[in-house]
Amino acid sequence: MSELLSSAAPAIQWYPGHIAKAERSLTDNLAKVDLVIEVRDARIPTATGHPRLQRWISGKQHLLVLNRRDMIPVAAREAWDAWFRAQGQTPWWSDAKAGIGVKQLQQAAIRAGDALNERRRSRGMRPRPVRALMLGFPNVGKSALINRLVRQKVVDSARRAGVTRSLRWVRLGQDLDLLDAPGVLPPRLDDQLAALRLALCDDIGQAAYDGEAVAMAFVQMLARLEAVAASGVKAGLLESRYGVAVPSLVASAELDADSVHAVRNPDADGWLRAAAERHTSGDTARMAQRFLDDFRKGMLGPLALELP
Repeated sequence: MSELLSSAAPAIQWYPGHIAKAERSLTDNLAKVDLVIEVRDARIPTATGHPRLQRWISGKQHLLVLNRRDMIPVAAREAWDAWFRAQGQTPWWSDAKAGIGVKQLQQAAIRAGDALNERRRSRGMRPRPVRALMLGFPNVGKSALINRLVRQKVVDSARRAGVTRSLRWVRLGQDLDLLDAPGVLPPRLDDQLAALRLALCDDIGQAAYDGEAVAMAFVQMLARLEAVAASGVKAGLLESRYGVAVPSLVASAELDADSVHAVRNPDADGWLRAAAERHTSGDTARMAQRFLDDFRKGMLGPLALELP
């Protein structure tokens, strides 16, 4: 899918000042935590994995949370669950908006701190709450998870990137203290397919990308995912939703075992223009935003943009 973003489209990059500042503060606070709770977006588990994670964990206990489990098909969740377990990592699935999986996560965090307090007792020290860092890309649901864990709104939460801008400690009863950190990103997004997925899932700021270019790349991505049953992309998804079929372009001819056949690629530009004529008075920018918002709100159904 590396060709999904046109070479004419500007590269997707986003590293605002508050993230750079927060990462410096995060480094200063890492020595104070016992446990790292990493939150990823279940729709794109690989794209929301930070390359510096192992450096930040540095021997600390680690819990992996895949949030927004409700937004991917069951088949995709089962495939990813098996894949992570094969890597020796137990994934914790959650839907922070509905509170699903939150109690199990809290219990896992408390269990992860038992060994810490056993060591403290063996040294004649009193037990203390586990200090956990909640870490992840922007807008993957960290603040919503914390609010669910505390059972009240203690941190701001919204489905857009960049809401949390500074680190703060939150007390969860007698057993757990959580350090809520702003979303962290690599300083440079070298993998532009991963960057596209981040843009589609609203896990980076809208200033990072051209909405129409991303919408057209999404049309192409959906066409390719139709062939992958676990992705949840049904044939004719866009036509059934918007009443506009995706036209095809003959890109090339390929030789298979039996014959030469035409390879058809979706005409994303043609679809966006036709959909705009039907729904937004020809305004392609508005149509692109509507299309992306529909996906982000789950109105296209549960879809997995990555599979193992």
